[in-house]
Amino acid sequence: MSGFFAIFVFVFCNMLLLTDYSSSLPLCTNMRSPITPKTPLNFCRYNGSVCCDSAEDLRLQNLSKAMNVSDLGCASLVKSILCSRCDQFSAELYRFESAPRQVPLLCNSTQHQPGGVDFCSKVWDECQNVALLNSPFSLQVGGGTPSNSTSKLSDTWQSKTAFCSAFGGSSNDESFCFDGGPVSLNSTEIPSPPSGMCLEKIGNGSYLNMVAHPDGSNRVFLSNQAGKVWLATVPEEGSGETLVIDEANPFLDITDQVYSDTELGMMGLAFHPNYVQNGRFFASFNCDKVKWPQCSGRCSCNSDVGCDPSKLEPDNGGQPCQYHSIIAEFTANATTPQPSSFASVKPLEVRRIFTMGLPFTTHHAGQILFGPKDGYLYFMMGDGGSIGDPYNFAQNKKSLLGKIMRLDIDNIPSAEEIADLGLWGNYSVPGDNPFTEDEELQPEIWALGFRNPWRCSFDLERPSYFLCADVGQDQYEEVDLVTKGGNYGWRVYEGPFRYNPPKSPGGNTSASSINPIFPVMGYTHSEVNKAEESASITGGYFYRSTTDPCMYGRYIYADLYASGIWTGLETPEGSGNFTTAKIAVGCALDSPIQCGAEAGSSVAALGFIFSFGQDNRKDIFMLASSGLYRVAKPSRCNYTCSIENVTSSSPPKSVPSPPPSASSTGRLNNPLTLELLIIFCTLLLPFRFSLVIL
Repeated sequence: MSGFFAIFVFVFCNMLLLTDYSSSLPLCTNMRSPITPKTPLNFCRYNGSVCCDSAEDLRLQNLSKAMNVSDLGCASLVKSILCSRCDQFSAELYRFESAPRQVPLLCNSTQHQPGGVDFCSKVWDECQNVALLNSPFSLQVGGGTPSNSTSKLSDTWQSKTAFCSAFGGSSNDESFCFDGGPVSLNSTEIPSPPSGMCLEKIGNGSYLNMVAHPDGSNRVFLSNQAGKVWLATVPEEGSGETLVIDEANPFLDITDQVYSDTELGMMGLAFHPNYVQNGRFFASFNCDKVKWPQCSGRCSCNSDVGCDPSKLEPDNGGQPCQYHSIIAEFTANATTPQPSSFASVKPLEVRRIFTMGLPFTTHHAGQILFGPKDGYLYFMMGDGGSIGDPYNFAQNKKSLLGKIMRLDIDNIPSAEEIADLGLWGNYSVPGDNPFTEDEELQPEIWALGFRNPWRCSFDLERPSYFLCADVGQDQYEEVDLVTKGGNYGWRVYEGPFRYNPPKSPGGNTSASSINPIFPVMGYTHSEVNKAEESASITGGYFYRSTTDPCMYGRYIYADLYASGIWTGLETPEGSGNFTTAKIAVGCALDSPIQCGAEAGSSVAALGFIFSFGQDNRKDIFMLASSGLYRVAKPSRCNYTCSIENVTSSSPPKSVPSPPPSASSTGRLNNPLTLELLIIFCTLLLPFRFSLVIL
């Protein structure tokens, strides 16, 4: 029996340790099995079973800080590489069964996998000329570098080919490679959408904008359409507590300047990237020059764009350019030298950044955002209104209507320079705006061809991903992946469909004269339309919180009328190909504020979904007419997420237990048994090639 047992141990351990990990067990770099941490990792956002505990997570965070990577794009990639040590397959990524590596094997599709992920080239393109302090790439090649040494990739490797020859590899039947995210055993398959999205209601107010406090705390700024801004404290998810907000004492009140109506009001709110130091923040709103003399500015319908304001038909009783879109700057420094400590500020405008008269009373968008990578202010502007953009403003490169603008509000020219340049306010134009490549464009324009871009966002994980929802006319609601100089088709196209405008006093643009970029996501009106309602998209965010791990990496968006909520997943990552799914939405039965359609109901009664928000914990919120909602743990709505860490001793009675994992190779699945076998085989690892059967 002893001889048979020895043979069994030899065969089993070699099968366990030598076979490809893609069909066997995950292992960490210490050759032990992954763990499930008691609390989610704060820095390395890996979910489920991981190879890092909180101490290792903190060590990697400190290592990232010490590297002092100045370029945000490169910093994001370097962080993902450092955090790959937390992947449950890190032993294979770092090849720890042979010579240990300092950097995981980077996926390099150009050499090994045509059509696959080329993460190695992405790292080279972003980081080749960025100084890295104690670069892990240099450590791997040189076996170690002196303390505090700084190097660039281009200092050691003369080309991308040479770099990826050293660090690149492919995922095949024998190994894995790192593509910037957690290893997936079924990377060629589209993951199933979550069974549902759970919401908890934490506030009763109706808001249009939500901005996380720049100080990184659990506070947020909320504003309504009328022109009030509040500073509020957000409780922990699942705590049973509600939003702490003093409605009677707003942070800012400019209701006397804002003109509020169906599609008019305070539309945007943004805080300077250095707000904690300089106290600068900005509001985007509409005003009425009849009621407020300071409102008046240049009309967007003018001879420069082939438009005569005297010939515009009055829309809803208003006069052409009676209403304006404004970006105004305010300050907290006038209140206190420490902007983070204030509770309110004076409603005194520091300076007018932008003022433009509007031809009609609809389609003004108005959101403002600071680019996380460049620090410039992005301003979303609709086509100005009326059916079918009759004056073709969205395609007119001399008009700012139907555009996304990009402004530099840190370098403000003199009044004479503003007049000479024909600017609309106190800002300058970034030197790399698209007008440098297309002289026909107005210099402020970043992208064109929008009808009414309603809610845009940058992805926290990939700052180059800038997604905007654009409200359709008759057929299609779209989500666009916005890039520099991109033309998104309106009014030549409505989403992917050709559009034939009913009136064209402003002329037409031929389809052959543009190179439209079609939506990456969206839905037709027939999918949501009811007899008494229309469709209108509300853009959201990529979900990057750990609260619902099954939602991680999906873009969430909705219809204004709560006729549907969708998630979109890019597969493969970096391809621009998104697969969308309409998702069920539930109300947590233990929600701090009842949010069901009736007492005890699990169906959320949202009303209108005006907007989405994101706080410093990366949790996602819905700003609806019926209140403020947060995405909660799936189990609180009896939804199943196999990788959710349920902290209670037992799941809710009605939550179905996940089925035991089945191995296609028939291997044992008991976690304790596997752990003991792995430890036993690990002890034999140094002798696995020379084990003698006695």
